[in-house]
Amino acid sequence: MIKFKDFVPKRIPGTTGGFFSSGEPERYETIQDALEAANNWIVDETIQIVNVETVVLPNIWAEHEEGSEDGSLYTGSTSSHWHQFIRCWYQD
Repeated sequence: MIKFKDFVPKRIPGTTGGFFSSGEPERYETIQDALEAANNWIVDETIQIVNVETVVLPNIWAEHEEGSEDGSLYTGSTSSHWHQFIRCWYQD
């Protein structure tokens, strides 16, 4: 059976700041962090890798979206935020 597993860079919440500061914006781990997680998973699991790809999708962290496995992602009429992640296809 063919399956896939996504390795999405984790979201790092920002801070709201205070009276004299604007706080820190949210950030994300790097694609290199996601690749390292994928490599660690491949070493730890007894699976056969079929393909590894980089996927770019819009707005996967938006509150109305379901992340990297969402079948329909809304780009809206304003700007979108595009996110890159690693997808491993494998046989179990």
